[in-house]
Amino acid sequence: MGNDSLEGSNTQTDGVQANDPQATSSDAWLAQSTEIREGLQRLDRKQWWMWSSAVMIILLLTIGIASFAFPALMRLGEGTYSFFLSQAVRGLIALVLIFSVYSVYQQYLINRIRGELADQIHSVAKVEMLTQEVYKLAVLDPLTGLHNRRSGEQRLAEEITRSRRYARPLTVILLDLDNLKQCNDRFGHQAGDEMLRAFSQRLTRAIRGSDMAVRLGGDEFMAILPECRAEEVRHVLSRLENLQIDFAGQKFPVTFARGWADYQPGETAQQLLKRADVALYADKRLGKDTGEKRVRVPVPQPAR
Repeated sequence: MGNDSLEGSNTQTDGVQANDPQATSSDAWLAQSTEIREGLQRLDRKQWWMWSSAVMIILLLTIGIASFAFPALMRLGEGTYSFFLSQAVRGLIALVLIFSVYSVYQQYLINRIRGELADQIHSVAKVEMLTQEVYKLAVLDPLTGLHNRRSGEQRLAEEITRSRRYARPLTVILLDLDNLKQCNDRFGHQAGDEMLRAFSQRLTRAIRGSDMAVRLGGDEFMAILPECRAEEVRHVLSRLENLQIDFAGQKFPVTFARGWADYQPGETAQQLLKRADVALYADKRLGKDTGEKRVRVPVPQPAR
């Protein structure tokens, strides 16, 4: 594939792109965890208000009953009625107090369990965030947000297996930026990084949701297009044309060589990529030999 190599910040191990096109769910999980905690706190406040109201009502009833029974309690000359009334009132007060203490204790236990549950949810959110970070490091290119070479090769193998099993078309496009080195030499590696990001975002928008855009490394890219017809390949490539970056008040065109191949039954992933690579080099030589804008001639599609 292309022999142009990047220096410094244009390598695949550059820092994570601030504007990552692959939206991660880390912030969403943390926000969701915060909302859950706030919701539980609101629920706790409502429950405390409910229990407080219940206890207050019980106490008011107890005070009311006691106030009615108080004159009878003061009459020591009264007989058995006063005695039993006094015992009943005292028993009622005791039961109310026991129930109130029990209710407060149960509410304390519920609140403690809810707090532990909220902490667990927050811990799960942190684990999910770490999982997403590990996923990004494992399968995504940190500079462009596209899938890296390893995940691209794995997806290509899966699509080849699927194409063999169901006899469905599969197309691979290889792309190589023409003028990344010139951009680095003229504006610096920061501009080169901006070119890579801009092209990656354009490539992501040019393909379908079922396709995969891959940064193979340096200025080389790959698009895996399952069940893609010839006219759809041309549409993808046309969407990549006429791209410019604006850096330091100057516009710089982003041009690229391209080569693609359809999967042929029985061939391996290496053989498919080799045929696409041959088409890519033919396109690069065309641009170097003529020194002009390439005339795009569709690669004939094999009969199905």
